[in-house]
Amino acid sequence: MSPKRREHVQRVVSLLARWAAIMKLSDVETTAWIDAGNWHDALRDADEPRLREMTGDVQRPVGMLHGPAAALRLYDEGEVRSDVIEAIRWHTIGSVEWTRTGRALYMADFLEPGRGFMQTDRRFLAERVPEAFNEVFRQVVRVRIEWALREGKGLAPETIALWNDVR
Repeated sequence: MSPKRREHVQRVVSLLARWAAIMKLSDVETTAWIDAGNWHDALRDADEPRLREMTGDVQRPVGMLHGPAAALRLYDEGEVRSDVIEAIRWHTIGSVEWTRTGRALYMADFLEPGRGFMQTDRRFLAERVPEAFNEVFRQVVRVRIEWALREGKGLAPETIALWNDVR
């Protein structure tokens, strides 16, 4: 993992740990959130041939493959917590099947303070997560979809299903 990627991961984990503490989550759930944060971008810097080989996916854009590849690798290495595996697998596009672990990772990955866009809005949302978890999650899904559409990017079927589930 590159130093820049490590810094991003540290910021994601810091946010997750802070939210978990404020929300007074159990040790088990807190550990799941932190582990998902630590591992979500483990293969973000891997090259396309490796990611396609690991996932067997030849259709999705390469930027969507590091989550599924990392999830498969963790499973192969003995990870059994489905909430952690699924959070990592779908963290770039979303999943209606997520527990709070997946939703928290999705938000933290987007709201971490090192990103240069919408800083005031994202900081506001990040501060509200512990008191309005589901409402902020819905807002983050909406903002991410709006960005993808504005940039002319397609929406994955999983993203559309997630929006239909939270709106």
